[in-house]
Amino acid sequence: MKKIFILFFVLLGVSSAFSQEKKICITFDDLIYSSRYFRDPDFQFDRSLNLLGTLMSYRVPAIGFVNESKLYNGNRIVTKKVNLLEMWLMNGFELGNHTYSHKDYNTTPLSDFIEDITKGEKYIKPFCEKYNKPLKYFRHPYLHRGDSKEKVEELESSLKEAGYIEAPVTIDNAEWIFAAAYDSLLYAKETKTLEKIKSDYIKYMEAKLTYYESQSEKLFGRNISHILLLHANTLNCDTINELLEMLRRHHYKFVSMEEALKDEVFQSEDTYYKKAGISWIHRWAVTKGVNKDFFGDEPECPAYVLNLAKVDYE
Repeated sequence: MKKIFILFFVLLGVSSAFSQEKKICITFDDLIYSSRYFRDPDFQFDRSLNLLGTLMSYRVPAIGFVNESKLYNGNRIVTKKVNLLEMWLMNGFELGNHTYSHKDYNTTPLSDFIEDITKGEKYIKPFCEKYNKPLKYFRHPYLHRGDSKEKVEELESSLKEAGYIEAPVTIDNAEWIFAAAYDSLLYAKETKTLEKIKSDYIKYMEAKLTYYESQSEKLFGRNISHILLLHANTLNCDTINELLEMLRRHHYKFVSMEEALKDEVFQSEDTYYKKAGISWIHRWAVTKGVNKDFFGDEPECPAYVLNLAKVDYE
């Protein structure tokens, strides 16, 4: 009889673990497109169609955060890029504000930063109204909320006054470094290493996913609703199917930003007032005063990718 009771409670625990729905919101920064090599509107348009088509086939309610400066070639607006921006909304996705020119709030006065946010509404705000998807989310460039308590509170207040909700990130990563390496090879027509980068990228993102799941469990005793940071770039346009399949294998349901933010964890206190842009899980961990060992064993970007990307990364 005792063994039966033990087995019952073990099975109950397993059942409970599987019944906890895993949710993730997929977000893309730096719309229209982020690439130092591929600026041609036709290239960006064609690659983006693949991204949007795959997101639609997987029924992902993604949100893209826009830098409207990317709609211009010098002082000239590029119609094809504006059309691509509208296609996000036309196909059921959301758009958010990422400032006009991707200013760094740590080094920008509040008045100038707010001006850049407002300047970044010229196209996205009317488009959002047209498709009945209110412009309400703001994503901080570099994930910088401010490097002092005063700066954080001033921006927070200004955003609320402007009707914005801050869009946090729980799964931060060095995906942009993989993207820079991938673009450099594609541009140079050195296709030999492309498949290796794509494969290692998916492995890296899977390692990041399980790392932040573990961080969540340690900090909150459960796996929270996650918000994944990606960028609209060539690498993600070419690997989005593999990336979404990986998330599916981990039993994630794709949800909107609104749905993800219903998790009460996003009401947690955040008193991180330093320069670095980090995951909100790590912000909350710093606020809670956890031991520094908590932050160990985070997956790193492979050395060969760093070398190909030619970027400074600490």
